Amino acid sequence: MSRAHTSRSRGAGTRERIVHAAAALFAARPADSVTVGEIAGAAGVFPNQITYHFGSKDSLFVHAAFLLLLRDAGRIEGAGSRMSNAPAFRRAIARTVLVTPSLPVVISALALARAKPQLGTVVKGHLSLLFRMSERYLERVLQTRGWGIERTARQEVRTFWAAAFGAILIAESGYPGTQADLDLAGTLTLRESTAG
Repeated sequence: MSRAHTSRSRGAGTRERIVHAAAALFAARPADSVTVGEIAGAAGVFPNQITYHFGSKDSLFVHAAFLLLLRDAGRIEGAGSRMSNAPAFRRAIARTVLVTPSLPVVISALALARAKPQLGTVVKGHLSLLFRMSERYLERVLQTRGWGIERTARQEVRTFWAAAFGAILIAESGYPGTQADLDLAGTLTLRESTAG
């Protein structure tokens, strides 16, 4: 194994340790209360390694927020997979997303990126990954169940996530109401096939 390959592997391992340590801290506390020193200590690295691998604590926060959401994606998919009909599937997916603990963290990351345009590329990359993964899951569901949708998978996924992000943003702003006031499931158009 070449030195360059060993160095790259070590760098990837360090980067992974940092983002996982940061995700654990950001899941438990607001981002502004977590210090670079704490993250470095939890990851077993020097603080300057965080800057080297991520550029800034803000960039690391975005990476960590989406890592948390992608971890939760399995639970979201599992909730839908247990349902035997399309209406129950839509309700289960919507209900699970609205109580997903990582979603408020992602909303904070999106708000931070809006205030700091230099984070736009990081957010775009993570949103693209989330949308691609969601589209693949939706396409598998449609294929295995024989269900249909009223628009493209791309539109279905983006519409759903935009509504979910908006719902959490409104709830986090302190606006009164409950999940019952929002029909997130209604943004999904999955239906059983009428062919027969």
